This record gives sequence, C-alpha cells and structure tokens, in this order.
Amino acid sequence: MSKNEKEVPQPEVKPIGPPKSVFREYFESFAVTLVMAIFGMTFVLQAVTVPTGSMQNTILIGDYLLVNKFIFAPGGKPLPLMPQREIERGDIIVFKFPGYPKELTKSKQERDQAGVPYQTNFVKRVIGLPGDTVEFRNNEVYINGQIIPERRIVADSPVDRYGRENDQAALVVKTEEPQTPDDKYSVYYSEDSMEVAQAGKLKPSGTFGVEGKSIKVPDDSYFVMGDSRDHSLDSRYWGVVNRDLVIGRAMFVYWSCDRGTSDSSFFSCLTHPRLDRIGKLIK
Repeated sequence: MSKNEKEVPQPEVKPIGPPKSVFREYFESFAVTLVMAIFGMTFVLQAVTVPTGSMQNTILIGDYLLVNKFIFAPGGKPLPLMPQREIERGDIIVFKFPGYPKELTKSKQERDQAGVPYQTNFVKRVIGLPGDTVEFRNNEVYINGQIIPERRIVADSPVDRYGRENDQAALVVKTEEPQTPDDKYSVYYSEDSMEVAQAGKLKPSGTFGVEGKSIKVPDDSYFVMGDSRDHSLDSRYWGVVNRDLVIGRAMFVYWSCDRGTSDSSFFSCLTHPRLDRIGKLIK
C-alpha cells in the first residue's frame, strides 16, 4: 500500500439473530450443567450414605460415599480405551439387596428389618468370585480350601461409664494381628467371638458358606461379607449377589457426621462433622 492510499475500514461483522439476554445465558448454562449432572449421576457417580455398622471400622456409620458406577465393565467386557475392569476379590461394592431366598423360613419382621429387596443399597466387601467355593469357619475364610489373607483385629463398641454400648461410634481396637504383605484389608471381630474361635468352639452363624455348609458361587454372582464380621447381615445369611444388582465400587468419603453425638437430622449432621474422614479413600 502506497503512502497516498488510505486504509479502507472494514465493515463491522454483526452476529446473526437477536442478542442473547442475560436470562437466556444463565438458563443455557444451567441446562448444560443439569444435563451433565444427570448423566454423571446416572452412568458415572452415585452418592450413598452408610446407616449401619456392618463395615466398621473401614466405613463408619454416618459416612457419605461417592460410588464409581463406571469402573466395572458390563458383562465383564471392558469398553475399548475405557478404564474399566471386572469385579475383584477385596473390592468394596455397593449393590441392591437381593433379599432372602424364598426357601428360607423368615418372619415378615426379619425380612422387613433386612431391607426392601432390589431397593435398599448395601455396602459389602467381595470375598467369593464366580466359581469359588467359600466356607467360613472359626473366624477364618476359606476359598477353594485355602485360607485367604485377612488381617484380623479384635475390637468392640465403646462403652460409657454406665456400661452402655455406643454402637454408632467407631469400634475400639483391643488387639490386632501383625500385617503381612498379603493382607490387603482388615476385618474386625468382637473379643468374645475371637476367644471362642481360638478355642475351636465357635458355632456356625448363618446358612450359606459357613462351617459344614460351603457354597459354590454361581456364575455372574459374588459372595460378600461385611468387615465387622460379628455385626454384618451378608451372604452368610441371604446368599450371593447377582452381577446385575451391583451398582459400583465405593471410592471415598465426601462427608461424614458423628451419629453418636447427633440426633441423625440433616442439620445435626452438618454441625457434627468428622473432618478427618472427609476425603478418605475406601479400600
């Protein structure tokens, strides 16, 4: 361009259509966020709370967990390039309670106390995989005739000065076995239970997979148990969990409140947090 030539101003390019209002921009942002949240809660994550002590002290009463619903490959076939795998022994899973088998004689009260089948969420640890033969005797678990490595800890509920147990609080550890490299997790037994077991006089408690009643886990099913072995309603009592009922794997604690010092209401839970539990990985 020569010095005598003037730069021709370019016409302003205006957007086609009317400008977006502030309300429309906020609405679109909200809609996109809502769709992403619904997608995430449907296919990727789910929040659950723990109302019972069957997994103490791994998971405490009052812990709120995030569950990874995507990690387990449907049908055992991972999607290409996706971080998925099959369920493994030792995984802590969340699943829909299958209910007691019809052939077991249980009162309506017992069935109601256990939870509504296919609606109530349970949290347990996977012990037996499809094809395994499981037997629980003398506070030890045998898979296909071999003891599986578990670190056993003797612990009981704390007692106040009046002798009353606080079954909402964490168990108080009394003795524990040395941890070996093979021990991937810990399980908890009451002092009375361990004394009877060590004397070889522990009577079978349950119907499936207990002493003298071993169970072979069917295809597409899992034998699960709580880490607090003396306070867990698990596969020993109602049988195995079908793969279709598994929701996902427990990941970490995103909130926790001390139910022993609160009245279990929403606001009381907010004012009695266990800050040291928040962010704790579940393993």
